[in-house]
Amino acid sequence: MIRFFILRIVLPLLLFLLLRSVLKSVFTGFQSPQPRPQPKPEVPAGGELKRDPVCGTYVSTATRITSKSKGEVIYFCSEECRKKFS
Repeated sequence: MIRFFILRIVLPLLLFLLLRSVLKSVFTGFQSPQPRPQPKPEVPAGGELKRDPVCGTYVSTATRITSKSKGEVIYFCSEECRKKFS
């Protein structure tokens, strides 16, 4: 009875799990690697908010992404928006 249980149930189950593990490792090697998320810059909470003139996002005045135009400081949410504004 035990021999039947091992040969008919346990052994095929172990072979299935082993085959699945091998196939999974082979096929994940063909996938393109996922890009790692870039850490977002920390901006202190609170303070005055200004509107980004390019995308309309409100940003804190403590942000380091600024530009001067006609003597006025303009705040941007990202470098991309600052480049588009120029």
